Amino acid sequence: MALDRGPIEFFACPQLTKEHESVIAVKASARLVHAALLAIGLEPGKPVSFDPVYAAASGPAVRLTLRWKDDAGTVHEADARTWVRNARTGRELDTEWVFAGSSLWKDPDGVEHYQADAGDFICVSNFPTATLDLPIESSQSNEALLFEAFPGRVPPVGTPVDIVLTAARPAAQR
Repeated sequence: MALDRGPIEFFACPQLTKEHESVIAVKASARLVHAALLAIGLEPGKPVSFDPVYAAASGPAVRLTLRWKDDAGTVHEADARTWVRNARTGRELDTEWVFAGSSLWKDPDGVEHYQADAGDFICVSNFPTATLDLPIESSQSNEALLFEAFPGRVPPVGTPVDIVLTAARPAAQR
């Protein structure tokens, strides 16, 4: 756990990137998780676009299940959306993340970089470099941040948490 209260732009980021605005900092690279999603048969859609007009991120829906132990050693499990609160409505996130897929960038030395490894791994604010993003418009400007860590639901900072990513079933099949 990296953050247990306050506004967020990311649900999860790779460690040592954007922990100050993420609920969870993960030990895996975003590129590795991208490969794992491909391995379970998911194909990335498209990251959000803002030019010339807003186009939401698209791709297969991905469910995030969280597992952790409390101080007494009791194992808990939660849908990650229950840890994200809409700051305007006070309600938990009601939208699944989508596998947008980020992108590769070549630096001047010709080395390829998976852009989400810089921090834009599992986003709640829209980023064109996100691996997983929300398919709804969500600003990244500080004065318009839409989401925050859900107080009372998120374990304390420092709690180890596992994130299990699976293909989300369509609502009609749940």
